[in-house]
Amino acid sequence: MIRFFAAPIAAMALLLAGAADASAAGMIDFTGTSSTGYLGGGGASPIPRSTVMYPTNYAPGTIVVNTTERRLYLVLQNGQALRYGIGVGRDGFRWGGVHRITAKKEWPDWTPPSQMLSRRPDLPRHMKGGIENPLGARAMYLGSTLYRIHGSNEPETIGQAVSSGCFRMTNDDVSDLYSRVSVGTTVVVLNN
Repeated sequence: MIRFFAAPIAAMALLLAGAADASAAGMIDFTGTSSTGYLGGGGASPIPRSTVMYPTNYAPGTIVVNTTERRLYLVLQNGQALRYGIGVGRDGFRWGGVHRITAKKEWPDWTPPSQMLSRRPDLPRHMKGGIENPLGARAMYLGSTLYRIHGSNEPETIGQAVSSGCFRMTNDDVSDLYSRVSVGTTVVVLNN
């Protein structure tokens, strides 16, 4: 009787050990995400997130977007900030100013604004949230503007000037930022 159960138990132990090795290697875990981002969510950023020295007069918790550097900073205590790589607006679509996050959404739907549809009539009129949606895993809406800080399923665009004015991050990075900020957070966009 013991032999009857020994083989299946040994096989299960090997299977679990292999899954643990795969998970530790960043391949997959049992929650449906990989350690490098959401499944199908675009992978790792070509510009890794890091903590940097960032002396500033902005209060901790403020988001500072530097469109020239193509970096987003979340101001921390003690002259530090979390620095993320971002995609910014193409020439003619960059902007600056101060706004607040007025809404946050997970896997948001996307409805292209009329200005975008007039330039790109081939775009869908509405797209449900999900892996294929260009807003990615999370979106933070900026004031009464049409702009957002949002995810992307195209990590190769991070560090590039590619959007119509929104700020793109990898799904992994935007999910990290999303978890650290709230509605009402100040967002300063520098466009030097």
